[in-house]
Parts: sequence; C-alpha cells; structure tokens
Amino acid sequence: MTTVTRMHAVVSGTVQGVGFRYWTARKADGLDLVGYARNLWDGTVEVEAEGPSVAVETLMECLRSGPPSATVTDVELRPVVPHGDAEGFAILH
Repeated sequence: MTTVTRMHAVVSGTVQGVGFRYWTARKADGLDLVGYARNLWDGTVEVEAEGPSVAVETLMECLRSGPPSATVTDVELRPVVPHGDAEGFAILH
C-alpha cells in the first residue's frame, strides 16, 4: 500500500520572476502530485504537494535547486495532514 503524504515548503532566494512556480508545477505533474505553488508577499514561493511519499520527497528535494534561472538559498519544510481534495497541481496568483 502506498502512503500518501502532504508537505508544505517555503522556498527562499531568487525564486520570483524566474518561472519557479511553473517549473514546480511541471515537476509535480510528472510525479502525479496534487497541490499548489504561489508567490508570497515577502519574495518567497510557497509550495504544498500531496501524493505518494516517495514522489513528495522527490519534489521537495528538487525544490532545493529549482530551475536554472533561480537561486535557492533555503527551503523550510513541514508536514501537513493530507487533504485528499485537490485535483492536479495549481499555480496560484
């Protein structure tokens, strides 16, 4: 049986205006994850992803480097109770 988890991440660095949310959504779609990515007012990007534990861990590891146009300085992670209500991975504005 596959364990479903949900993880919340806040990514710091040069992560806004560089396609970070779209890159994250493509990665999440490829891993069959649901959730979202959105810019926060302080220049960080917030990501929540839900799905099989291995896939969520893979995405969280990818966030540490980001796309070539980004410079990631920190990723704060915390587990969240899975919602089970999302369909697909959304880019929020």
